[in-house]
Amino acid sequence: MTQDEALSILETGANVFLTGEPGSGKTHTVNAYVAWLREHDIEPAITASTGIAATHIGGYTIHSWSGIGIKRSLSKYDLDGIAQNKGVIERVGGARVLIIDEVSMLAGNTLNMVDAVCREVRQNESSFGGLQVVLVGDFFQLPPVVRSERAGTDIQLFEDRASIFAFDALSWEKLNPLVCYLSEQHRQEDETFLDFLSALRRDSIDDTHYELLRTRYTEKPADGVTQLYTHNADVDSLNDAELKKLKGDVKKFDMEERGSKKLIDALKRGCLSPERLLLKIGARVMFTKNDMERKYVNGTLGVVKGFAQETGYPIVKTNTGRELIVEPDEWRLADGGRVLARIMQIPLRLAWAMTVHKSQGMSLDAAHMDLSQSFEYGQGYVALSRVRTLSGLTLAGLNARALLVHPHIVEKDADFRAHSDAAREAFAAMAPDEYTHMVDNFLKVCGGQKVV
Repeated sequence: MTQDEALSILETGANVFLTGEPGSGKTHTVNAYVAWLREHDIEPAITASTGIAATHIGGYTIHSWSGIGIKRSLSKYDLDGIAQNKGVIERVGGARVLIIDEVSMLAGNTLNMVDAVCREVRQNESSFGGLQVVLVGDFFQLPPVVRSERAGTDIQLFEDRASIFAFDALSWEKLNPLVCYLSEQHRQEDETFLDFLSALRRDSIDDTHYELLRTRYTEKPADGVTQLYTHNADVDSLNDAELKKLKGDVKKFDMEERGSKKLIDALKRGCLSPERLLLKIGARVMFTKNDMERKYVNGTLGVVKGFAQETGYPIVKTNTGRELIVEPDEWRLADGGRVLARIMQIPLRLAWAMTVHKSQGMSLDAAHMDLSQSFEYGQGYVALSRVRTLSGLTLAGLNARALLVHPHIVEKDADFRAHSDAAREAFAAMAPDEYTHMVDNFLKVCGGQKVV
């Protein structure tokens, strides 16, 4: 399915699961849909499954937006309390369209909780309280992290349906979204490499693919190339070692924090900047937040050129040649107009190396990666699909686990593709008047301006 075909389906108000390979244009399509909604005076609720992803899209985490916070289960008492929260009432009750990005990293039970909150707040027993729901993501990416805990004394509202994946949740089943599987490729520019990544998604890697990867083996990366590792310890060790090689004094920037420890800890998990940021002139850095004036975005790379004389803040020259004084920024959890917790830090981190997990969603011209300690389904796929071409990839190591994808995902992916084909054919066969009527009805229900 093309981006335009997916956009046409979204504009009818249908519930949609928008998916596709990295570089297929999921983010571009969502941005185009958000712009279309705003042109018609409809403000969508833009959320994501993680703090990192929410920062990318300039929205809430779905946990914050829905009021479930760090809860991993809901009792009826919990649900009543959330439904009486003024901020939640305003957000959920006033919404018309709910977008959830990186849904692959959202546990199924969490999606169930969001559905329950929407139905309770909106006093509407339709799925998600009658909102149009747009789920965005790729289940070949890293799966959600689910922490086990003993059941409490509360009566639980939701069942564990034997899978952590959102598509196995009861709320997904009831939502029954149309699947828009984007088929165009806009990131990878190398046909051979693209064929390899497609084989990896199909779980059909053979000796020729391993031979292809062997041509990219090298012990050390070229100068200036970002390195990816599977474990935080390796990343921290390499970044610290590279920083020590630089001459000059170390400048220290300590994170400021305010709020309860639980909420502060949740903010820190979603913040890529460290609690204590150590920098020197010449340090390779990555921005960790989107700037509202678009001076930089999460993932912008650069080098520290100096420190401002008056404030001491770092001066960074980005890879595109722009020079900026980087001031502290804020990460916060808010409930309506009330700030529950906040942290302040320079929105930078050392970037000689990063974890595969932190690289998810990025697009790199070149990367050097060590996948010899891969331990999770999808880690190798996420890392390898960060680069656009085979020539931009170098490998220090690879284990058997690195090229494995979850068998349940492989099976489900075929199902998603089939449903996408059916949706595309159904809309292609629709009469123009019928389609326009659907769009007009959707805009009317949302209180938006009618199509001209």
